[in-house]
Amino acid sequence: MGLADSQAVTSKRALVLGGGGVAGIAWETGVLCGIADESPDTARELLESAVLVGTSAGSAVAAQIGSGLGLEQLFARQVAETCSEIDPGVGADELTELFVAAITEPNTTTAQKLQGIGAVALAAQTVAAPVRRGIIADRLPSHDWPDRPLRITAIDIDTGELTVFDRDSGVELIDAVAASCAVPGAWPPVVLGARRYMDGGVRSTVNLDVAADCDEAVLLVPTGGGVDGEIAAFAGRVCAVLADDDALRAFGGNPLDPACRLPSAQAGREQGRRQAGAIAQFLAKD
Repeated sequence: MGLADSQAVTSKRALVLGGGGVAGIAWETGVLCGIADESPDTARELLESAVLVGTSAGSAVAAQIGSGLGLEQLFARQVAETCSEIDPGVGADELTELFVAAITEPNTTTAQKLQGIGAVALAAQTVAAPVRRGIIADRLPSHDWPDRPLRITAIDIDTGELTVFDRDSGVELIDAVAASCAVPGAWPPVVLGARRYMDGGVRSTVNLDVAADCDEAVLLVPTGGGVDGEIAAFAGRVCAVLADDDALRAFGGNPLDPACRLPSAQAGREQGRRQAGAIAQFLAKD
């Protein structure tokens, strides 16, 4: 009997967590808890994925998972009556209007469009950077990078290029998450050395290509779509959980408003329970 016959081949899996404001943080946490409610083994496999990839809201959830805190504890943080989150005073529609000129500028590359959005980020009046950093610090149960692959995405404002932070980047975890969550027009850019960064979600909700070295990926996406192209381009197997109609209603009109945390977490948990079987089947094909 050869080695291939005597040993099972295990795929390298990524758990990819997408952007979606404080609603997205609550929903993704809820989904994972709902999966654990129905299938603890499935949830354990997801949490033990070889690679965690986080964009914007997903960067916070990935860092929270990496802290080692249990899912129930993480869920309790989302449904608590009080939190340090604040409303930026702008909603998704207003932010979209700010970006339209940059996004629709003809004869420009993706990097140039992102540079245009970066200009919006730099010009916006927001809370002071130290205030925002404190909020991000409160989000994270641990401020240390975990001893496992955790990849956090952000955009370099000056070049318009994707940056992927990990524990070897020489950047504190708080700052990496703050950069990934720096929604242009809502929150201040994050300055790290000579570079300035904004939300990784302006390039992609999930940045699935950051997990290109993996054989399969499970995506949690706090939107109703927008990831088909990335899934088609991914060489491995993909299972994507998109926010359903109930979840989108729970998010309300502004996913950055802390008031949406409780309904978003609850909707995520219900959806996670409904999706647990399908995810278990996907993992069983490993």
